[in-house]
Amino acid sequence: MPQIVDILACYDKSSIAQSITLETDLSADLNLDSLGVMDLMMDLEEKFDITIPLNLMPEIKTVDDLANVIIKLAAEG
Repeated sequence: MPQIVDILACYDKSSIAQSITLETDLSADLNLDSLGVMDLMMDLEEKFDITIPLNLMPEIKTVDDLANVIIKLAAEG
């Protein structure tokens, strides 16, 4: 989670990086637009050496959702 928060802080347009929690909504709380989300996903893919399928994107709303997807994809190798 700390690695994800560090990356999210780079994209945080709302200045709430200090209070990013598992319940933080990527779009509503961090004010990420679709381009920001895509840039974030590319950074996460590079950091964790994974590929996040586009069909999973609608399911990723919160930091918890994102962490679970990353953990699952990393475990699948």
